[in-house]
Amino acid sequence: MSAIKKEIKRVTTHVLQAMKARGEKISMLTAYDYSMATILDEAGVDILLVGDSASNVMAGHETTLPITLDQMIYHAQSVVRAVKRALVVVDLPFGSYQGNSRVALESAIRIMKESGAHAVKLEGGSEIEESIKRILSAGVPVMGHLGLTPQSIYKFGTYKVRAREQEEAQKLKEDSKLLEEIGCFAIVLEKIPAVLTKEVSKNLTIPTIGIGGGKHADGQVLVVHDMLGITKEFQPRFLRRYLELFDMIKGAAQQYIADVKSGDFPNETEQY
Repeated sequence: MSAIKKEIKRVTTHVLQAMKARGEKISMLTAYDYSMATILDEAGVDILLVGDSASNVMAGHETTLPITLDQMIYHAQSVVRAVKRALVVVDLPFGSYQGNSRVALESAIRIMKESGAHAVKLEGGSEIEESIKRILSAGVPVMGHLGLTPQSIYKFGTYKVRAREQEEAQKLKEDSKLLEEIGCFAIVLEKIPAVLTKEVSKNLTIPTIGIGGGKHADGQVLVVHDMLGITKEFQPRFLRRYLELFDMIKGAAQQYIADVKSGDFPNETEQY
């Protein structure tokens, strides 16, 4: 008798809603390629975000703005091929949805059809309401993103904590309710005061995912290159490094170079 394979339960937007309802925290990490996505999916992460942060950590750009829709689709395709369990969410890149809801819909449809991803993420509140509505009308799940929105970095002029002042905090609260009401299944809250994250999370029925928003969000997300210590310069307060892979990989490469130079690699057992 052949062994019965254990069924792998897919994470869906419905599953995330149920997790919030029972108080189970949601884990989310970024992924941009097949190999890393395979590892993270097997580890049991709930959501894999194909983030426009690929512009920084994969392509070396200073901001997220240069990455294109075609490039996001390429990264998403690579991640989707690896995934058996996690929900795959893809960032709509800068210029692919702002100001034109028809373009937003076309961008979202391309991502869903060409990559096989499960949802898209957009930055902003009331100013992109029509784009979100149009995407949702096509049956595409949407994750919102409020607080620090990196695609608007030149508008803000800084990566400092957002919504410290009452007016901006009030707008964020109103935008979070708007995103819930029009149908977003979750909202990322980036770099806002923990007390505001707590209030917003309590007042929403959909999950919140924090990054630099404190422990009261319904889940947390980090850029995987930051979490693993592959990046060196980026050291915000909210980042916990679980490994220091930059130094470990550099050390391994240096040892390999030394072994090749000395003639130690390959040895007698490493040849045919």
